[in-house]
Amino acid sequence: MATRVLLCDDDAGVRYTLREILESAGLEVVEARDGVEALERFEEGPFPLVVSDLRMPRMDGMELLRRLSARSPAPRVVLVTAHGSERQAVEAMKAGAWDYFRKPFDTAELLGVVRRAAEAARLAEENETLQGELALAGQLVYASEAMRRLAGLVARVAPRDVTVLIAGESGTGKERVAEAVWRASRRAGRPFVRFNCAALVADLAEAELFGHVRGAFTGAVRSRAGLFGEADGGTILLDEIGELAPGLQGKLLRVLQEGEVRAVGEERERKVDVRVVAATNRDLKDMVARGTFREDLYYRLRVVELRVPPLRERPEDIPVLARHFLDRFAERFGLPLPPPSEALLDRLRAHPWPGNVRELENALESLVALSPAGAFDLSLLPGPAAPPQAPLGLKQRVEAYERGLVAEALRTARGNRSEAARLLAISRVTLHDKLNKYGLAKEGEEE
Repeated sequence: MATRVLLCDDDAGVRYTLREILESAGLEVVEARDGVEALERFEEGPFPLVVSDLRMPRMDGMELLRRLSARSPAPRVVLVTAHGSERQAVEAMKAGAWDYFRKPFDTAELLGVVRRAAEAARLAEENETLQGELALAGQLVYASEAMRRLAGLVARVAPRDVTVLIAGESGTGKERVAEAVWRASRRAGRPFVRFNCAALVADLAEAELFGHVRGAFTGAVRSRAGLFGEADGGTILLDEIGELAPGLQGKLLRVLQEGEVRAVGEERERKVDVRVVAATNRDLKDMVARGTFREDLYYRLRVVELRVPPLRERPEDIPVLARHFLDRFAERFGLPLPPPSEALLDRLRAHPWPGNVRELENALESLVALSPAGAFDLSLLPGPAAPPQAPLGLKQRVEAYERGLVAEALRTARGNRSEAARLLAISRVTLHDKLNKYGLAKEGEEE
């Protein structure tokens, strides 16, 4: 794809000449007559490269440079200077311009400057893409083309500091995608704060999000900045945004529009610089049509929408996810496990996984925890039409952990039960009972 160049000059003849030269070099050119129009065109971008005259009516090149340099991401700006204005060009370079060339311009010099700037912009975009893919790969395990496309979208949107709406069914990994957006953004070194909009009633949710002053309500013994205050300079994830109370929807809209929050009990607003990422498993557009979600807030949140595909649309991810989860739980429970067989993977592929990755994870945790040592009991897996697997309860988790400790002690003692009992600080009788309980009675030897 050709690099897009925004060409800004008040002289139609100069624009024509520059356009011919730039297009002959394979660049895509969009024209603007002055700085004001250039900013309007830039909003329709993206434009990784801007070529602008210094002296123009309404808004000159220096002011345009300052405005564009404040954008995220900022484009490479190359300035065109008249003879004798080199000093101003040097000032522009100090202000952040990429380079400049003089009028009357030499075609070879012009192309050299523009090509270097275009190449730098291309490399920066490739680096952003790589950072986005790495960020998503650091949060999610995948092999499918659908998830690779999502990684590409994460790469493009993460650095651009816009509001992002992440849609997808429960259990698909929306929160991890949100974290990937944060990690690939320019706010990665700043806070990442999470809030579940369904977790609290409206009054408490307002205080939690926007803060409160001391004495604002019963129990408010001290002032709090709220989650938007904690996230200042960083990113906030509003999970289950469709559950946000109607009264809070208007207040959130004000934050998005004005960058201001008002704490409960406070009379004045305060400025915050927070990027908002929202996630939902509900159809917000349908909620807007039914009047249960504000239309203006919906469009403010949906500047960019990322859809996380359900697991049934990316079955090629099931084997890599299965290996990942099996390795994790084998390590957690201290159990030696064989690699997953084709029979196991076929069973996993055959299930529709209505609970998506979360259901798969829960099913494999139960499989590892409850299978006999060194083998998989496939009867523990959900059937093709079975309901989602429930997470392990506390008792099951404790027993699975204890089973892992017993198995690990036997391995350390090289099968010597007396030594294993000593390592566990229990009697041989207690060890014998636990070996029978957890199906490990064939492990080790008496001494």
